[in-house]
Amino acid sequence: MKKIYILFLMTFCLLVSAQEKVVNLPMQNSNIPQIADFKLYPNPVADRTVYITTKENKAKDIVVYNIFGEVVLKQRLIAKQLNISKLIPGMYLMQVTENKKTVTRKLVVK
Repeated sequence: MKKIYILFLMTFCLLVSAQEKVVNLPMQNSNIPQIADFKLYPNPVADRTVYITTKENKAKDIVVYNIFGEVVLKQRLIAKQLNISKLIPGMYLMQVTENKKTVTRKLVVK
């Protein structure tokens, strides 16, 4: 019986010590101007079209990076629709620049 308690205690200590501390960091530096009313939808995306809207809805420079930091898509977007049919399913980072203001968001492609 004593061995069971010791085993239980060791397992509990191992599980507790293996937990990572969660740190909430802002998505971007607060000194960098943000794009007002930025919306990226749907996310996750399954139909190969992403809609990007902002308050000003001006021309945007879009850069999409894969998880290795390689540029997989670079496009100047005038409309609200972005065709991502060239992207394989996975997780990406999308950087959107409009009027010298930049925002970066995670994009999941199913």
